[in-house]
Amino acid sequence: MKTVLMVAEKPSLAQSIAKILSRGSMSTRKGLNGACSVHEYMGSFMGQSVRFKMTSVCGHVMTLDFIGKYNSWDKVDPAELFSKAPTEKKEANPKLSMVKFLQVEGRGCDYIVLWLDCDKEGENICFEVLDAVLPVINKCYSGERTVHRAKFSSITDMDICNAMNRLGEPNQNEALSVDARQELDLRIGCAFTRFQTKYFQGKYGNLDSSLISFGPCQTPTLGFCVERHDKIQSFKPEAYWVLQAKVSQEKDNTLVLDWDRVRVFDREIAQTFLLITKMAKEAMVESLSRKEKVKQRPLALNTVEMLRVASSALGMGPQHTMQIAERLYTQGYISYPRTETTHYPENFDLKGSLRQQANNPYWAETVKALLAEGINRPRKGFDAGDHPPITPMRSATEAELGGDAWRLYEYITRHFIATISYDCKYLQTIIAFSVGPERFTCSGKTVLSPGYTEIMTWQAIPQEESLPTCERGDTFNIEELKLLEKQTSPPDYLTEAELITLMERHGIGTDASIPVHINNVCQRNYVTVETGRRLKPTNLGIVLVHGYYKIDSELVLPTIRSAVEKQLNLIAQGKADFQQVLNHTLDIFKRKFHYFVDSIAGMDELMEVSFSPLAATGKPLSRCGKCHRFMKYIQAKPSRLHCSHCDETYTLPQNGTIKLYKELRCPLDDFELVLWSSGSRGKSYPLCPYCYNHTPFRDMKKGMGCNECTHPTCQHSLGMLGIGQCVECENGVLVLDPTSGPKWKMACNKCNVIVHFFENAHKVRVSSENCDSCDAALVDVDFNKTKSPLPGEETQHSGCVFCDPVFQDLVELKHAAMRHPMHRGGQGKRQGRGRGRGRRPGGRGNPKKPKDKMAALAAYFV
Repeated sequence: MKTVLMVAEKPSLAQSIAKILSRGSMSTRKGLNGACSVHEYMGSFMGQSVRFKMTSVCGHVMTLDFIGKYNSWDKVDPAELFSKAPTEKKEANPKLSMVKFLQVEGRGCDYIVLWLDCDKEGENICFEVLDAVLPVINKCYSGERTVHRAKFSSITDMDICNAMNRLGEPNQNEALSVDARQELDLRIGCAFTRFQTKYFQGKYGNLDSSLISFGPCQTPTLGFCVERHDKIQSFKPEAYWVLQAKVSQEKDNTLVLDWDRVRVFDREIAQTFLLITKMAKEAMVESLSRKEKVKQRPLALNTVEMLRVASSALGMGPQHTMQIAERLYTQGYISYPRTETTHYPENFDLKGSLRQQANNPYWAETVKALLAEGINRPRKGFDAGDHPPITPMRSATEAELGGDAWRLYEYITRHFIATISYDCKYLQTIIAFSVGPERFTCSGKTVLSPGYTEIMTWQAIPQEESLPTCERGDTFNIEELKLLEKQTSPPDYLTEAELITLMERHGIGTDASIPVHINNVCQRNYVTVETGRRLKPTNLGIVLVHGYYKIDSELVLPTIRSAVEKQLNLIAQGKADFQQVLNHTLDIFKRKFHYFVDSIAGMDELMEVSFSPLAATGKPLSRCGKCHRFMKYIQAKPSRLHCSHCDETYTLPQNGTIKLYKELRCPLDDFELVLWSSGSRGKSYPLCPYCYNHTPFRDMKKGMGCNECTHPTCQHSLGMLGIGQCVECENGVLVLDPTSGPKWKMACNKCNVIVHFFENAHKVRVSSENCDSCDAALVDVDFNKTKSPLPGEETQHSGCVFCDPVFQDLVELKHAAMRHPMHRGGQGKRQGRGRGRGRRPGGRGNPKKPKDKMAALAAYFV
């Protein structure tokens, strides 16, 4: 019997599709990577009985990166990244072992059906899956097609079954357009980012950004925000005057009239108009017009409009909105949320989608009335040829979804119902008055038929006081004539919704990437999100954009990226050559990069005005091992130490606190040690600033602290404080934190595992002896007499934290997701837990893996 392997983009999607196709009769097991499940069932395929295996990936299988030395910022000139630096595809998440998982499941299969998302990124992932699976599936020698592509837009029984019956092929051109975009963004972004980050962080101490990044899409996005900021700063308010008249007819309500001239900017002229009109004793009706008007129902919903409304009306950021929309899609509540189309295809089942909402308590009456009356054909929108507009696929309630998911679903559903409702009709009445020689008007609206505004209530025409009945020649009493002095006001900062509109208009990013670019400028501290989700540029963002304008305005203007996006779309359509587009674009940006480097002094002049030099930033903390003067600790991102005498800067671990470590010095270079800590419940370790930046031994890497140092005799090193292999990760060692008493703990030097033990002990030391059973280092523990938990009122004990029964109740599990027994009696010797000290003299052998790590130690994650 032949086997069909089917692959979806996410585990939840795979489960939903398998459930539909198998009609619920399937078996499920976990895959070898623990993240993806495999759903198996029997069925028919290509006219034969087969076994189906449905599984998934977790987004992209591979990612593009530079090879080897080209990932080093110190060893490679950024200019080489444009052409000389070779790239390779690496696993996007090595911990998931996705390639191995796909090959294990694909081995022996005869066909593969790709259920990846139906957009360009999905097509790209199709070929990543195929690269992993094709070498191991059974070869077909009869010319029969083995690779199939399912095209679908929603997770409904009908759509999934139709997709299965109409299988096509993956689109290589669309996949290549994604490859081109990835390589361009990698090479261009890394070159500019590395250069300007090293240049400016080496000169200024208060930039407050760990990365001075550049992106072909990110930078024009920031440019829009700074352009609005500049308009606000350069705005000069100007006074103007408005003539206001209030009139009434007998005892009727007073009408406030609008001046036909609107406003004047000369006070004396305004006073003249006021005097002329005051000579008139009454206001006369010059004309009366009544006209029926229509407020059109909205176009069908696409991604950009959804992001705009979510930001402006729901107060939800674009990236957060997309995460919720994707979750609603995978759960089957809405259709695919990434689409540029605002036009429903002729064969779309609008009535079927509407009937799904007929019993929903929030809009059942409106839906039933619409079904009874007959739906209105949606307005003709734009057909991008990708997916149908975003549509609700099944009914839901607030109790079912809750929070932001419900708010977004409610908007999507109301928008859909509105698109097939009738237009709002109203009567607009305009009365024109003359007061002396000056003309005034007042207007009012009366709703004739609310149409779609019954469901989109926020767009309803507000109830207004009705205008009085009158005819041409009627007169009204003048109640008041006065001048109102006002001032012109500056524009406000861009909202996210306005920024999304600008990005779409100028072709910056795609419906999928726009939220990412906006999130990036926020994460880099280039803009901050203010009240009303308005984007206010920071000092750093402003200076960067002004610097780009000063050197090469095309780096920040949307024109060049928009042109690149058009070329990428031509690749997707098969109308442009992948390599030619890539080489041409890289050549343009390589020239721009060289000019930027040569002209960097222009941007530096702007930086000097806004930021402080390194020497003038920070506070003295620890002594330099070269000049023995105090180095300054710069707390702003990225935190680092700077010696102004030697003019050297030393990077430090981020996202924690740094303090002096007991004025102790490194035995290798005489630098004072500092202590990094992530908080009282986190981990902490000492480090030498020089060793952290310049590895002292070949088996160490840059960025290692004392808890990973292989120095054979230093009291702070791994060899002296390491206890045993980590219970979670493969290569980590649990290291005693000598600063943690009296709440003692050991922490993994690779991952975030922390183990608490020997609370209230007076002293905890790592012994030079090893455990006979597991090869872990023994621990010497001293307690005060009054607080000793040891048997027989003893105050000292030496033993293995993994094996010694005396320590059984002293190594406690706190805040863990799972509790596991610490000790298993009668099992004899277990495999070793050596602390990994054997790589340098004085070590005790390489660490051995335990059979059951989680059962051996109580741990919790920070």
